[in-house]
Amino acid sequence: MFSLLFIATATVLLTTRPSTTHQHSQRLRSGGNAYMHRTFVALNSDPLKTRLDLIYRQANDHITLVKAYSAYARKLKLDISRQLKMFDDLAKNFSDITSKPRYKSSLFETDGNLDEDVLRQFEKEVKDRVKFARLLIAESKENYDNQLKIQKLKDTIFAVRELLGKAKKNGAFASSIAAKTIPKSLHCLAMRLVGERISHPEKYKEDLPKSEFEDPDLYHYAIFSDNVIAVSVVVRSVVKNAEEPWKHVFHVVTDRMNLAAMKVWFKMRPVEGGAHVEVRALEDYKFMNSAYVPVLRQIESAKQRFYLEHKMENATKDGSNMKFRYLEHMSMLNHLRFYLPEMYPKLHKILFLDDDVVVQKDLTGLWKIDLSGKVNGAVETCFGSFHRFSQYLNFSHPLIRERFNPKACAWAYGMNIFDLDAWRREKCTETYHSWQNLNVDRALWKSGTLPPGLITFYSLTKSLDKSWHVLGLGYNPSISMDVINNAAVIHYNGNMKPWLDIAMNQYKNLWTKYVDNDMEFLQTCNFGV
Repeated sequence: MFSLLFIATATVLLTTRPSTTHQHSQRLRSGGNAYMHRTFVALNSDPLKTRLDLIYRQANDHITLVKAYSAYARKLKLDISRQLKMFDDLAKNFSDITSKPRYKSSLFETDGNLDEDVLRQFEKEVKDRVKFARLLIAESKENYDNQLKIQKLKDTIFAVRELLGKAKKNGAFASSIAAKTIPKSLHCLAMRLVGERISHPEKYKEDLPKSEFEDPDLYHYAIFSDNVIAVSVVVRSVVKNAEEPWKHVFHVVTDRMNLAAMKVWFKMRPVEGGAHVEVRALEDYKFMNSAYVPVLRQIESAKQRFYLEHKMENATKDGSNMKFRYLEHMSMLNHLRFYLPEMYPKLHKILFLDDDVVVQKDLTGLWKIDLSGKVNGAVETCFGSFHRFSQYLNFSHPLIRERFNPKACAWAYGMNIFDLDAWRREKCTETYHSWQNLNVDRALWKSGTLPPGLITFYSLTKSLDKSWHVLGLGYNPSISMDVINNAAVIHYNGNMKPWLDIAMNQYKNLWTKYVDNDMEFLQTCNFGV
């Protein structure tokens, strides 16, 4: 029985083994991998085939790893060209081993037994490259991880910068709107003052001009504004700090809309110390017409273009036409500073003050400064490459390039002592007119009064000591308090005006202490000071 069982088992094995081997061979050939087919067949006959297969797999794995690091380095855009070349060469060397004729014929294309010496040499070469690849990868891994972190950090910084840029633009736009919008309290104050005049017309009859208004021996100031409370603070701060206030004369010019309110204020709250205040409307100066003034002519031209582009009925309904009225008054109040000799023909000197300044010291010393025959006494604002002529004028235009120095130092409006006799002698108003006519298309400068001022008074400006006029309280939060306290005039230039809610708190009290809080209408209008 045992003999019969042995014979039957041997017969089954001898008849089934070839077909099984044939099935495996067919499956591998159908995969198209001849080397894997020979390897599988060899597993049954030559143990060196297994060793070769393991070496081959190890080489392929490291080729894949090296190529991955090489691609990773390129993605990070690393400036390590030596390492990139080493990775590429290493991957190529791994691939070239199997292509060597000796190994190809003895190991990969033979159906017989493998040569152990050749296999040993092949294994040594593969292991050397594997060792080198591992050392290179270990050395580079930390560097690549750091580079990836750096790249991610750069991407984050770039995204944050974009968000910050957008936030700054939105903030500047919102700040600009807040600066140009009339606060409710100021509107209320103007309405209350006008209402007072309507209710008591007998109290506010027109006074005859005082002789002091034309007395050249007194100290004269020019203030052009439509802001009642701002003008009152300027006048009050000058008088409070003047040694002889009765010798100071203030020439206030506003628009027709705010004329009544401005006059009522100074009637209700007379200036202390016997100082004199003259309030006039822009329209009172008859020479200010489009035939003589280029800016008025340009405004009228812009209005005509506006009405041509919009139907008349839409223009009257739309608030845009109010925009032109606002621009007309504001721009002319700003440009009125170029007509001081014609406005005050009997005066020799006059001090121009913006409505957003506060005076902290007696200013009569400005009249004693020798301007050396120049027209304008002002504080220069340049430092380093900032606030040079090149920042205000278009030096790509030949008219500008040929006549002015781009590195010339700019100066500040806001507190300027003008020698009106020198102004008349140098014909500065005519100079201003000629350049304003040339800039009808805004090719020489964009807008504002400082660029034409720099041109008009070029080489005619005397630099004053910086302590006379400190600027930036309307935008710069880091001005030294020592510098501010030592200044004769502080200037809230910028959007953060002291009468607005967006004013900087550290500077606001320097302005509010000159507000006349005893004025009943300020309390009625909830003027937050």
